[in-house]
Amino acid sequence: MSTPAESRSVTSIETILADGPVVLPALLLCDFGHLADEVARLEAAGARGIHLDVMDGRFVPQLTYGMVVVEAVRRAASVPVEVHMMVDEPEQTAVSYAQAGADIVTVHIEGLPDPTATLKAIAAEGCRAHLAISPNTPVERVEPFLDDCDGILIMSVEPGFGGQSFQPSALTKLSHLRDLRHRRSLPLHLGVDGGIASSTIGSVAHAGAELIVAGSAVIRSGDYAAAIRDLESLAREQA
Repeated sequence: MSTPAESRSVTSIETILADGPVVLPALLLCDFGHLADEVARLEAAGARGIHLDVMDGRFVPQLTYGMVVVEAVRRAASVPVEVHMMVDEPEQTAVSYAQAGADIVTVHIEGLPDPTATLKAIAAEGCRAHLAISPNTPVERVEPFLDDCDGILIMSVEPGFGGQSFQPSALTKLSHLRDLRHRRSLPLHLGVDGGIASSTIGSVAHAGAELIVAGSAVIRSGDYAAAIRDLESLAREQA
């Protein structure tokens, strides 16, 4: 019998990005009473990856879900799964999410006492290790750890709060990291999360975002396929 990690997606992140930036639908607003159906519906609609927001009610005020849901999504999904940990002490559980079959485990720089150790522990499980950075955190905070991680997720809203407007400061961070990646020839993927809609996706793609998390713009659209197609088209026009 396969362990969850052994059932990790056979599709690499590089493969899904071969044609340009991709939209990763965030499941936070989906119908959790029909979770497997929602995953299947998103994949049928063309989703090339799925984003899961794990919140603990401490690092952020909201409390969402944990390991059981991640494992269930992994069983249902054939595409790569990113687990975004908005939790206190992520170093205590990050490896468990990697072992559960996540393709990317993303941990916040603001919550890590030893980022290098946690990133290396995630990578040791054969999982991509990404760092997330909140809007009020200077981008310089992640620079010492770029050699230790596979990607950076720029938060364009405050983590854990819904209904916020996109913060343009994310564009400056993305552009800075894109240029730094180029100068240092880093194999680094850039992501963005928060306030993504048809009015903002072009600008984040132009600034360097490749893995673009979209919540309500997809889940509340009424037509997953049209929403994903239209958003990715706008992103690729500007990338």
